[in-house]
Amino acid sequence: MRIAIYPGSFDPLTNGHLDVIQRAAKLFDRVIVAVAVNESKNPLFTLAERLKMVETAVTHLPHVKADAFGGLLVEYVARKKARAIVRGLRAVSDFEFEFQLALMNRKLDENIETIFMMPKDTYTFISSRIVKEISRLGGDVSPFVPAHVQVALKKKWQPSKKSCPLP
Repeated sequence: MRIAIYPGSFDPLTNGHLDVIQRAAKLFDRVIVAVAVNESKNPLFTLAERLKMVETAVTHLPHVKADAFGGLLVEYVARKKARAIVRGLRAVSDFEFEFQLALMNRKLDENIETIFMMPKDTYTFISSRIVKEISRLGGDVSPFVPAHVQVALKKKWQPSKKSCPLP
């Protein structure tokens, strides 16, 4: 069975992430969307919230599963008996960092390959950081995230809007 791991913080999951997941699901027998524990990023959503958002988004994909992980990615990949790591590339600027990660992962475990996938061109400008900023400022993020993620974002920002009225 060909198993791939698609790791990320998914804070929040975007349509770009979902596009990569759906296309990876066509290439592999099983795809595990691995939500990373990474406190250094100071995520907006808790690990449980991010995991639930991913689970909800992939329910229609029978060979895709959401999971959470901490520690070294290559160790997680080995535990899941996967052979590939899927990484999304939106722009050339992503490549240098992702290339370094792929080389380091190969150095740590030469049996694991990294597969780079580009989202559809309509999603290349989307990032979780930009989506959070648009949402925080009251903008419409519906073209950029699944509906349930849009609802979760609105809930996160409602208390701050009430406590920070404009003069």
